Amino acid sequence: MSMLTPPGMGGQYRIKGGKYPRMRRRRARGRLVLLGVASLAGLGLVGWGTLQLVDVFTGGGGKASAAGVNGCATKATASPSAAPKPPKPGTITVNVLNATTRSGLAKKTADELKKRGFKIGDVGNASKEYDKKVKGIGLLLGPASSLNTSLPVLASQLTAAERRTDAARKGTAVDLIIGDKFKELTKRADADKALAAVAEPEPTPASSRKGC
Repeated sequence: MSMLTPPGMGGQYRIKGGKYPRMRRRRARGRLVLLGVASLAGLGLVGWGTLQLVDVFTGGGGKASAAGVNGCATKATASPSAAPKPPKPGTITVNVLNATTRSGLAKKTADELKKRGFKIGDVGNASKEYDKKVKGIGLLLGPASSLNTSLPVLASQLTAAERRTDAARKGTAVDLIIGDKFKELTKRADADKALAAVAEPEPTPASSRKGC
């Protein structure tokens, strides 16, 4: 064995000529791969945590499923901001017009409406446009603005009457045009119940979270 041969290596790595054995140990590639995987996993966890924080402070980014946001169920609740309350009878001017061949109906009906708190305007026969042409119990006619304000209030006194608006009509007064099938106004007790329902409409449902 030569003096240049490392101890313990026997004659396997005997130095011959210009070739020398490699004495450096191989790199632990397995450890490097493991460290790389661990680093990527750590970065992934950091990124996921950041997204969770953003989601918390932004309310989930505005995305929600049918089951709710982040597992929170949704439930319809009453909204306190319902439609504005309709006007009181004392602020509504009603023109009572008779479209039938029976005399005295307009005045009798106007007197009863006045007892129930309405302001009375014109009382008399209906115009040619409606005279003897209202086949039902009656017609409630007003400007476009009265559709969800004064007309529903007046309709509580003649619940089966037809409601109609005229976009070209000016002012705030509404007409009660008596039709062929008219007998009398809705009974006072029933009219009061209908009026109370109009004055206190059902609140509009609104979606809210529950179970978070």
